[in-house]
Formats: sequence, C-alpha cells, structure tokens
Amino acid sequence: MIRLFKHYIPYAVLLLGLLDFALLMGAAELGWIVRAGQIGMAVEPIQTRIPRLLSFAGALELAMIAVGVYGAEALQSLRFAAARLLVAIGLGAIVLAVLFFVMPAITFWRSNLLYGLGFAALLLMLLRILLGRTLGGHAFKRRVVVLGAGPRAARLKALAASPGAAFVVVGYVGMGEAKPAMAEAIGREAINNLADHVVLLNAGEVVLALEERRNSLPLKDLLRIKTTGVHVNELSTFLERETGRVDLDSVNPSWLIFSDGFSSGRMFSSMFKRLFDVTVSLLLLVLVFPVLIVAALAIKLDSRGSVFYRQRRIGLYGIAFNILKLRSMRVDAETGGNAVWAEKDDPRITRVGRVLRKLRIDELPQCWSVLKGDMSFVGPRPERPQFVDDLEQQLPYYAERHMVKPGITGWAQINYPYGASIEDARQKLEYDLYYAKNYSPFLDLLILLQTVRVVIWPEGAR
Repeated sequence: MIRLFKHYIPYAVLLLGLLDFALLMGAAELGWIVRAGQIGMAVEPIQTRIPRLLSFAGALELAMIAVGVYGAEALQSLRFAAARLLVAIGLGAIVLAVLFFVMPAITFWRSNLLYGLGFAALLLMLLRILLGRTLGGHAFKRRVVVLGAGPRAARLKALAASPGAAFVVVGYVGMGEAKPAMAEAIGREAINNLADHVVLLNAGEVVLALEERRNSLPLKDLLRIKTTGVHVNELSTFLERETGRVDLDSVNPSWLIFSDGFSSGRMFSSMFKRLFDVTVSLLLLVLVFPVLIVAALAIKLDSRGSVFYRQRRIGLYGIAFNILKLRSMRVDAETGGNAVWAEKDDPRITRVGRVLRKLRIDELPQCWSVLKGDMSFVGPRPERPQFVDDLEQQLPYYAERHMVKPGITGWAQINYPYGASIEDARQKLEYDLYYAKNYSPFLDLLILLQTVRVVIWPEGAR
C-alpha cells in the first residue's frame, strides 16, 4: 500500500485509478474528434481542449470513486465492476451536464459529451476485461512473513484470505508458543538464520504476531531482517493499515501514545473544515428547503405528532447538544424517555419514516447543527448520553472518539452497516478511532464522495 495524506491506498487501486484517468482523457479526445469529423469542423491542437478533457476525466473519476468502482468487490468481479461503472457514468453525465450550464467554457457540448461517455464506457470495460483478476490477484499483494503461530497469527491468515486483502502470507514462524494454532508454522529453532529465511521467501514485510512480547522479542533477528531492507511491523500498526480500523483486540495505550497520529498541527485543516462546513451547510439548507417542505407534509399526513424531532447527543469533548432530525418514528417510540437501539425492520418506524431513513432525508435538518458548529459534515456519529455512558463502561478508548467533532457522515458510517448492539458499537468504534487518529481533508473528501454509494445502496439503513 501507499500512504497518501495519512491514508493507505492499495497499489492495485492506485494503478487502476491512474489507468482509468488516462483512458477517460483519451475517450474525451476521441469523442471530440469523431463529432468534429461529423460536422466538418477542423480539429484544433489538443492543448486547446485540456480544460475540457480534465473536467470530463475528473468528473467521471470522482463519480467512480463515489459509487465504489475501486472497492474490493469490483476488483474481484467483472459483473459487479460493470454495474458500478454504468452507475458512475450516469452520475458523471449528470455532473457534467450541470457543469455545462455553470461553466460552459471548460466543458464539452452535449453531442461531444455523448460520444465521450460512450467511448469511456467501452474503454473502461475493455481495461477490466484485459486485466481480468490480475489487480485483485497476488501480483500486487505484499508478501508477508508472520512471526508467531498463535491466535494472532491465525487472525492474519483469515484476513489474508478475505476478498480484497492487499497482502499474502508466505510463511509462519513459531516462536515457542505454548499452544500453537498454525500447523504450517516452522519453529524458530529449525531455522538457522531468520533473516536469510525471510529473504529466500522474497518477503517484503515481517509482522510480529506474538502472543506475549514481554522478554520474548527476537531483537537480534529483527535487526538483521531490518538491515536486509525488509520492513518490520507490529500487529496493531499492520492491522490499522490493512483494515482501516484501530484493532481493539491488539492495541494498547502505549501504541496509541507513540504511534503516528492524533497530530496537534491541524490548525489549517480545522480552519478549512469549518469554512467548508459553513459554506456547504448554508447552500444545502437553501437547496433542500423544498424537499424538507414535502417531507414535512408527508410526515403530518402519515402520523400524528411534530414534524421535527430534537434529541440530546454527545459532541466534541463530551459536551451535550441538541440534534434536529425529521421525525421517522411514532411519537411513543421511547416510553419513559429510555433510549432504545433501533432494530432491523423496527415496528416503531412509520411508513413515511422508512422512506426518509432509506434515502437519508431525515438527516437533512442536521445541516443546521453543522452551521451552528455543534457538528461537522464528517466525523463520528453522535450518540445518546445513555448509550455513551454504557459504552464507555464496556468498550476501551470509547471516550477518545469525542476528541473530534461528530458528523452527519463518517468513516464508520460508510464502512459498516447501521449498528444496534454492543458488538456493532465496538466495530464502529474501531473505524471512528482510525478517523480521529488519521484525520485529513483528503480523508474527509474520500468519505464525502463515498457517502454517495451509501445513499444509492443503503444496505444498513434502519
């Protein structure tokens, strides 16, 4: 993987993205040339069309990122990739059509655009047919040797076998575990020179998956491995990179303290984030006002009670605030004021509320909380005070998620379906801690783009 702005991107995804962008530029140019030939117009030098080519390729590339064209499933399945590509091209066409009316000087005419989109669909699909599963295969995966043969090593084996894994384990070395869990592991005592063993396996990385590190770190071996140019990593950092989560089962306070992240040098990023929040929340409140009016009328006609629903939530530094949402449940959903987890097909949700939740329309009034500064567009989901009290008692490091401002969407929301249990909260906390640790404007942009995928395919909405 390559690290861009503190976020890890697989080499295969980066390469495919660059190839796609080049093909999109070519498709736009082909569309221009073909259309110019049809109407008998002279084809001017390509440099005169650079802004148009870039706007075409950029809009479609962003649409492809937004709908999940570069996800693990798309790299493994041609049919899945084709479906996402068609949606991305349709979405990109809408964006380019809007852009044509706003800034016609840097966009194609509709006839040029039609040809360009056709060539784009053809070339992008042809690229994936030619590459087959090469991008999702072992050719772009990092070769890893695991030091350890216990349950932690078994976790890495399971992770390597999962779809979209960016690494392959080429060897396990038993380090004298009392209860080894890996039958294929070679005992350290059977290896004369561990550094030579790693080099012979052509490994690019060694991961420490020891069950007990106290007085058991093979420091001489690790030093020799490091001097051969092979990267040495410990389990928590490796899992953070490969899963996009902070693994609660392996992490400890010293790792959180000494590892990279939670940087205080965020003044410029924070200022940019707040400026973005204010500008976009104002714009959205104006644009979605008609939608809110229609939704409000539908709620009133469907069930008794107020249109809006105010609820106490925990925000930045654990300070409580009131969140505003469109009401999607019956007014008697929580008797006695006791907080209750939402369930799948929850009977408390009204008919209109079910539609509002699927389309995330019930979240739109939260733009007011963003404008006020209680929330941001991107951040951990703000929870109820009752839930926070319980979760802080049951989950380690839960309070640390409140070190960043809560958001309407977030890293956990786009990577994990709606949670309604302690185990779900634990999984989402791992994503929230990753976001708090690795926050950057680049990660915010990535989350905002991929929120489109969650809205179009709302698998986890309740």
